[in-house]
Amino acid sequence: MSQIPGRKTDVAIVGAGILGLAHAALAARAGRSVAVFEKSPRASAASVRNFGMVWPIGQPAGPLLTLALRSRQLWFEFLTAAKLPYRDTGSLHLTYRDDEAAVAQEFASLAPSLGYNCTWLTPAQTLSRSEAVQPASLLGALWSPTEFTVDPRQVIHSLPAFLDERYGVEFHFSTLVSAITTHASAPPTLHTTSPDGQSVAHQAETVLICGGEDFQTLYPAHYAASGLTRCKLQMMRTPPQPANWQLGPSLAAGLTLRFYPAFQVCPTLPALARRIAQETPALDQHGIHALVSQTADGALTLGDSHHYSLASDPIDPFNRQDIDDLILASTRLFLRAPDLSIAERWYGVYAKHPTQPLVSIDPEPSIRIVASPGGSGMTLSFGLAEQTLLELGILNA
Repeated sequence: MSQIPGRKTDVAIVGAGILGLAHAALAARAGRSVAVFEKSPRASAASVRNFGMVWPIGQPAGPLLTLALRSRQLWFEFLTAAKLPYRDTGSLHLTYRDDEAAVAQEFASLAPSLGYNCTWLTPAQTLSRSEAVQPASLLGALWSPTEFTVDPRQVIHSLPAFLDERYGVEFHFSTLVSAITTHASAPPTLHTTSPDGQSVAHQAETVLICGGEDFQTLYPAHYAASGLTRCKLQMMRTPPQPANWQLGPSLAAGLTLRFYPAFQVCPTLPALARRIAQETPALDQHGIHALVSQTADGALTLGDSHHYSLASDPIDPFNRQDIDDLILASTRLFLRAPDLSIAERWYGVYAKHPTQPLVSIDPEPSIRIVASPGGSGMTLSFGLAEQTLLELGILNA
């Protein structure tokens, strides 16, 4: 089949999830011509199957925390420009056991010297910040103002129209990039299949592959050699809460203290982790920690679990009720809300490296694979996009 030539652009991006959109937004704002290719009618993978949390407090001190805070700033710039809603409500890590309180208090004491903005709250101070907190046995909470939430479905589906209108970004949905060819005397060529089945060739000076956990379509040998794995998580959502009830800060509890790398600086953490492993081994078996965020329409997003597998292993397409039950039981220990019935259940899958928080691969000149930054895609996306574009000379320092 002959190929129809397409336009030539400065930057071509494969994938219209949050990482692809962040790269498109920053490159286009800098005056570059940008085309985005998404194999589905609209992005429907990990970028819309998450809490919508931008969560700097979970990142370890140093470069990743700095990247998260920069990403937060860029998020605000584009959300404001696109007139998209967000909840700038901060976060509470709630504690109900002595070992949980010990970790949270220790982190609060260490935080200022490490670049975090957080404080320890008494039970009364905690309850004054959120009516969603279970008061019984509450020992206090770690409060941080830096976290905010977006409705991921709303943002991922609305940003393309804004980027098209404001900056002229071309979006090619239902368009599979099946191969990329390179020649010494010409820019890379993307070979695509358009929605009407025609084969179309597009040239770009730089190609960025932000394909999430798709390790097979483009450069499978490079993905296989990268050490990337997949993580499957289960999540749920309630109906919109009645009478404009507000969650306030996003909520986490003691289980989360053992999950995010930020808290590994605390010498008190191993005792907490041991107690959880001894008392509730199923929570460790399924990688469960309990988080709660609120969507634009007032629904609560609840989760999640974590099951890691090799890149070559198939993902189980079925959710397990016992895992959902464990998540809900853990959540009810700290959350009270008018309606905790479950309206939706789903699973998501994201790419993750066992030891490296960020993975970039340059399989050929002018082509870069930017792998999803583990479970921190929403948090790091804009900061990582800026870092990548600076490295490639698409943005000026």
